Amino acid sequence: MPCADSSRLSAAESRPQPAVAAANFPIASGARLAGDGKQTRFILDIDQTVTFRAVTLADPYRVVVDVPQVNFQLPTGTGAVGRGLVKAFRYGLVMPGGSRIVFDLTGPAKIANSYVLEAANGQPARLVLELEEVDRAAFVQSLAPDHRPELRPAVADAPPATIPAASAPETAREKVDNRPVVVIDPGHGGIDNGTQSSGESEKNLVLAFALALRDRLDKAGKYRVVMTRDDDTFIPLNDRVKVARNLKAALFVSIHADALPRAEGDAQGATIYTLSDKASDAEAQRLADAENRADAIAGFNLAEEPTDVADILIDLTQRETRTFSNRFAHVLMGEMKSTMRMHRHPLKSAGFRVLKAPDVPSVLVEIGYVSNKGDLEHLVSEGWRSKAVGSMAQAIDGFLAKRLAATAGSSN
Repeated sequence: MPCADSSRLSAAESRPQPAVAAANFPIASGARLAGDGKQTRFILDIDQTVTFRAVTLADPYRVVVDVPQVNFQLPTGTGAVGRGLVKAFRYGLVMPGGSRIVFDLTGPAKIANSYVLEAANGQPARLVLELEEVDRAAFVQSLAPDHRPELRPAVADAPPATIPAASAPETAREKVDNRPVVVIDPGHGGIDNGTQSSGESEKNLVLAFALALRDRLDKAGKYRVVMTRDDDTFIPLNDRVKVARNLKAALFVSIHADALPRAEGDAQGATIYTLSDKASDAEAQRLADAENRADAIAGFNLAEEPTDVADILIDLTQRETRTFSNRFAHVLMGEMKSTMRMHRHPLKSAGFRVLKAPDVPSVLVEIGYVSNKGDLEHLVSEGWRSKAVGSMAQAIDGFLAKRLAATAGSSN
């Protein structure tokens, strides 16, 4: 498989991958860094040679290596501690058939050499990356033209969103399926683990919750339910929004699980976030900043967002949409508080990129804190999940029943 351009990857199709296929993927068994702040080498042990593509990205300084899908069997904690020019690195699936390694750099550096060694003398095949320190000017010049900060257009061409194939009906059925569309968005995925605690990753916890919510809504049959992802795949933030907009969704619900830095104490309970230009408090701003970095974490080139919201018609639509979003947040809180522990301030707002569809009511729900022992016990409990999903489904029913009735009344 040719390696994908790191700046043009589109949203991965949400299609479950057969478990048996994992045996056919190359296996990475070890990874290590060597060197110092002038020259640093990365070595990945792998059971067969692979093709790869390595690029540098600016602001923040990163190196991205794309390879065909790899089964990473690396020791827990690999990449958390850096060395030399590398602060840390992470790895994982970034699209079906494609894996990625992202290196966070301490400063500007260039790829001095990169190659794959075949297995020899009892040693496995190895992917080797050699980095050298450079100044900012040299770094920028080494970037591909579309990756250079000073050449980046004000309105970037965003990669096209791919509506998840597993949820898309056949064309004939689509014409007669007039049910409201509900888009469920499990946060993070693939190379982006989200928050982690006690061996549990946010990306897995929220996927399990989102799948349970989908199944509950599907069983009732009132809505066409679409997932932005239904497996361990990374989806760029803008593509999550585009899935909802392309389907003219009646509602977009993004599922996450927060973690509070240890130095900031402890927090617990679920929180419901809506979009606002100014954060409701410092914690909401911290969370929005963290969630909005998802694309950078996965090694995507950052670009300015389109500024078409200045258009007066879109602006008016967005105001109405925010009103509906806030209304749903209140309905959701009313249902959730009967089955879930809520944060002491359960309704908050901030500038989350994933909530910025101007025409789709959207909320982001932090279902709990993985950093809190009690919350984490709930998050891994099927019994708790079933109750929580039930209250969320009830809120969706209540909100959409009123909204659809109002829409029907106004059209008569």
